[in-house]
Amino acid sequence: MVTPAGSWDGDDYQARFDDLAAAGVDVHGEVRFVLAFSPPSVLDAGCGTGRVAVELHRRGVDVVGVDRDPSMLATARSRAPSVPFRQADMADEGFDLGRTFGLVVLAGNVPLFTPPGTEAALVAGCARHVAPGGLLVAGFSLDRGYQLESYDSHCARVGLALVERWSTWDRDPLGDDPAYAVSVHRRVPG
Repeated sequence: MVTPAGSWDGDDYQARFDDLAAAGVDVHGEVRFVLAFSPPSVLDAGCGTGRVAVELHRRGVDVVGVDRDPSMLATARSRAPSVPFRQADMADEGFDLGRTFGLVVLAGNVPLFTPPGTEAALVAGCARHVAPGGLLVAGFSLDRGYQLESYDSHCARVGLALVERWSTWDRDPLGDDPAYAVSVHRRVPG
């Protein structure tokens, strides 16, 4: 939930997922999707309260979470103190963790929460952290102005090629008029 100042309330945001999980809803579709690739390491870009990063860590994955919102990160750190969480904006041209990852994931509509016009910079920031042969995985709604054609173009500009695309984290087929897409792009050699 966004506060009047424009920042998020991490505890309030996380409570929604906790309530869903308590009601028996599976809130780890992104984690299962990511684990299917057996990545040696994962960067959870736009990690929010760490829902994905914490579960990946619990399952033994070397994971780092990055988000620009301090309240979301405070919640993430309180939930999993042993997971490295960094406050940064992945769209910042100078941002560099000093390492690459087998897989970078943008779960939960991350490209839609960046300021309009910064989507290409976000993709470039993620791409800088994708290891050779590694993957960028992103899931986002297609009804809020950022379309797959633009996303694919941004990926291509930074050396990422489309591998597969689905309409859900459960790998449902995309269909003719999708409302949501999960895209997998691989770092192109060279």
